[in-house]
Amino acid sequence: MNKPVSPKGIWKVITASSVGTLIEWYDFYIFGSLATIISKQFFPQEQGAAALLSTLAIFAAGFIVRPFGALFFGRLGDIIGRKYTFLLTLVLMGASTFLIGLIPTYASIGIAAPILVLILRLIQGLALGGEYGGAATYVAEHAPKGRRGFFTSWIQTTATLGLFLSLGVILFTRNAIGVENFNNWGWRIPFLVSAFLVLVSIIIRVKMKESPLFTELKKDGKTSTNPLKESFTKRDNLKMVLLALFGAVMGQGVIWYTGQFYAQSFIENTCKVDFEQSRTIILWAIFFATPFFVVFGSLSDTLGRKWIMLGGMFLGIVCYRPIYQKFLDITNTSTKEIIKEKTSVTRTVTRIKGTFDFVVKSDTLKFYKDDAIYKYSQIDTWYAAGKFSIKPIVKVEKSVGNTHYWLMVFLVFIQIFFVTMVYGPMAAFLVELFPTRIRYTSMSLPYHIGNGVFGGLVPFIGLLIIEYTKTGENPIGDSLAGLWYPISVASVCFMIGSLFLSNKSNTLLWPTLKKWMGIILMFLGPLVICTLIYFAYKRLTIPTSTVNDILQWCIIIGIFTPIAFGLFIFGKYAFKGFYNGNADDAES
Repeated sequence: MNKPVSPKGIWKVITASSVGTLIEWYDFYIFGSLATIISKQFFPQEQGAAALLSTLAIFAAGFIVRPFGALFFGRLGDIIGRKYTFLLTLVLMGASTFLIGLIPTYASIGIAAPILVLILRLIQGLALGGEYGGAATYVAEHAPKGRRGFFTSWIQTTATLGLFLSLGVILFTRNAIGVENFNNWGWRIPFLVSAFLVLVSIIIRVKMKESPLFTELKKDGKTSTNPLKESFTKRDNLKMVLLALFGAVMGQGVIWYTGQFYAQSFIENTCKVDFEQSRTIILWAIFFATPFFVVFGSLSDTLGRKWIMLGGMFLGIVCYRPIYQKFLDITNTSTKEIIKEKTSVTRTVTRIKGTFDFVVKSDTLKFYKDDAIYKYSQIDTWYAAGKFSIKPIVKVEKSVGNTHYWLMVFLVFIQIFFVTMVYGPMAAFLVELFPTRIRYTSMSLPYHIGNGVFGGLVPFIGLLIIEYTKTGENPIGDSLAGLWYPISVASVCFMIGSLFLSNKSNTLLWPTLKKWMGIILMFLGPLVICTLIYFAYKRLTIPTSTVNDILQWCIIIGIFTPIAFGLFIFGKYAFKGFYNGNADDAES
């Protein structure tokens, strides 16, 4: 066996792996952090909510292809090694991010703009699909047994720190060049900066050595020649892949993306909190919560992974609706006491050159006794014929007072605290489920389906659900309806994980209950697809349905059909008693 890595050596491994992974997450999350601005650059401005929805769909596309990247690069990692595989993913991610920053706008090249963005987002998704599994496996295979939770938890911080870095670079750039310049062209800078960050990471990673466990395996000629076949056609491995996905990762995915991305989207687009406050709220919450990834990763080495992860899921299920209702209450100006003497209305009229038409811009500013500020801006066109445009451009922004600002930071912190519980032990949990020879492939697929599909679709599906609750009587819709998606997914995952996952050497040995749960899951998969088809039919048969609606529903049904089939197979295995034994670590 390889001798243990020295303490100095393991920290070099963690640093080299974490820096590269952090930069890949930074590259991947810039797009989501700038979704509101990007929607105006790569889609017709008059589309409004449809443009934002399309941007979130492209953002989600990068998540959807992550499982394919997991399969492709996971196979490479189990055949040629961990080091060179996730060096390649880093180069692909950096190049595609840099190129997004160079794409001309919709006004310049029309429909080619969103198509090019989509292609590069797909490349980003493929690259990220190969990165995480490699980095987590690499660190875990250097870590001493009994400390994997602690050492791999440092890799777990990189996703959140990548989001932190992306928000920090965006805010710094915006403040340095001004809001107008940033909205016009400065949003490209965070994408272009990626080239420098990736170059630094490549230099660091080139100096890394291969994983000791993989090196020994290769030396003995025991590496897998077909890790895809071994992982997904052999029942003993496939059942663990399905258990990882449905019993842990799909719940972790929706908790992660609800607590961070959905929170930011909700605060900015639903609560209408201004650009800077909506992002600094997330930044402070991340800053305070990030150390808990390491805390819970380390605790999982002694207490076990299972109940820490499931505890985070349960808290999210119970707390999400009260937390988001509080966001709405804090930003609801109709319940606040206004300072009438401070209210101001300004109007500017500018003639459009070469015409007798005018642009009319009006700004209304209201101040409240809790230090909140409400700004309503409207840009309209007054035509020479004596008529205004049918649909003026309207923008609403709010800033909250200091007390409510820190309350919102605390509410986001609570959500990220749940994330640290679920995500901190996750890498060690996944690594220990599978043998070294197929570990990269086997752990990458459930991770990226859980995070890339279930998690990555949280902002998109959440907004889509809210859009479908809008009626003539209630044009705003139910602002909290989007939360039912992550709550439902996390609830199913919590029930499966509670029953089927082991905690160190202990598993709930209730064969009859597991058998009945298997029957329920066998029916649940087809029921989900039938429900989606029903709602798609209801939506697509109304006169106002569009091509966008058709594409969205085709994508959603296409994505969840194979997942529903996997749930059916998992239920079948549970019904036949394949999960009735104790699950020990796959390998040291």
